[in-house]
Formats: sequence, structure tokens, C-alpha cells
Amino acid sequence: MQKPLSLNALLQLNQTDLERAKVKFNQYNGEIAPMEVYLRNPDDINNAWLFWRAKKRYFNVGEIAICLFQLSWNTWLLSTIKEVTHELGVNDGVNYEGKEIDSYRPYFGRVVVKYRKTHQTQVVYAKKVFDDLEVEQILPSIFDGIDFPGYDRVRLSYEQLSTIIHRHKRDWVAALENQKAVYLITDMDSGKHYVGSAYGENGMLLQRWTNYVTDGHGGNKLLKAIVDEFGIDYVMQNFQYAILENYNARVDKHIILERESWWKETLGSRAFGLNAN
Repeated sequence: MQKPLSLNALLQLNQTDLERAKVKFNQYNGEIAPMEVYLRNPDDINNAWLFWRAKKRYFNVGEIAICLFQLSWNTWLLSTIKEVTHELGVNDGVNYEGKEIDSYRPYFGRVVVKYRKTHQTQVVYAKKVFDDLEVEQILPSIFDGIDFPGYDRVRLSYEQLSTIIHRHKRDWVAALENQKAVYLITDMDSGKHYVGSAYGENGMLLQRWTNYVTDGHGGNKLLKAIVDEFGIDYVMQNFQYAILENYNARVDKHIILERESWWKETLGSRAFGLNAN
């Protein structure tokens, strides 16, 4: 059996650099997953998340900061490696400045690392964990998000859907832009459902979901009431989008509307949920 490739076997830090290198493990912060932050703007992870300081000093000038962010429970993406050049004396803010190490730049956004994190601290000396950081995959191009999984496996948070639309992720756009569908929006806070449909005259699925990303409600009465009362931030934090049934562009709209009505009755979204009709 072939021995797993460790991250350091790939990076080949010399002993001097290994002694001054630290790894920052960026995880969900209670508000948003780091993957979604990275997809919108990699520098937010590579600077703000990497160099944020609360009370504890994570780095010193001259150290090497290796930035990983969590993709799943035990997989991480290498997003940057920087040498710390300045400390700014900031608490509860970005406290450091750094310069990317050019020799490692071809790996940024491409190296997926397998690691089971059991320690509480976010920052550890690289020499303590490097042997356990296993290179799982080197992507052919810079990571651009989750690939389209098939129509029967679509379940997206608002942030995920927003990222797909704003980045115009090609596989998702190709799958959704000419598709008719019956879809489900779930308020994960209240548990209430909204069943909707895309049947061409009101827009195909990509257009319908783009409307929800734009204003949070897509013109629907009860969803609009939620946005009016709680603001679009509530939608961003709590709404989830899934496909119940999908159809090609040639299917008659009346079939889709009948299936939409069936799902409304089945899920109780008229009586107990967010469908006004």
C-alpha cells in the first residue's frame, strides 16, 4: 500500500522554515462557512480570517503562516502561505500583515488536505501536525466551489446559492438555466416550507432562484412579509433551497403547476407554511 503524501513532503519546508511555521485552521465561525467566504473573495480568508486576533497573539513577525480552511468535517483547502511582516497592535481585528511566498503559489486553492482536527486551538506549530496533514487531492485548477451533484441531491443554503449565482459557476448554470422544476424553500428557524415552481413563463429555475438571492422573496407574499419584518439578513441566515422535481423545457406548465399543488398539500405549506395560495 502506497504511503500517504504528507503536506510537508509536498511543500518541502527546510528545517529552519519548519521551526518558524504555524498552521491556521479556519472553521465555521457561527455565522458563515469559510468556504463561502473564500468563494466570494479569497482575500477575506487569506488576510482577514488568517490574521484576525481576538486576545491571543497567534503569530510573530518573521513566522510563516499556513492558511487552511475547512471544506468538510475532515478535509481542508490550502489557500495561502505568508511570511508575517508586520504586527499592527490590534485586538479584535486584523493584527498582522504578510507577504505570500511565491514558490508555493501554484498550490494555493488547489491542495486538499485530509486532517482530523481534535485540538481546540486554531493555530498550531506546523512541526506538530505536518506528518498528520495528508494530501488527499491536488485539483487541476483553483477551487471554485461544490460541483453540481445531480438534480435529486440539490440542497443549498442562501450563501451557497448566492455564491453559485454571483460567480456564475458553469456546471450549476448549465444545469439550472433551462430547467423547469418544483422546488422547496425551507425556513430552518421556524421549520416552515414554501413550495414554488419554475415553468418558463415565470422564469426557468435559475432565474427564479436568482430572484430570491436578489431580494430574499422573489415577489411571494409571505416571503416578502418575512423580509419586511426581519430583513434580508434573516433569509441569508435561515433559508435553504432544494429541488423536489425537475423537468425539461418542453414539459407543459400545467403538469408542473399540478405537481406544485400536490406538494403544497403534501407538505402542508398552505395550511401551516409560507404559501399564501
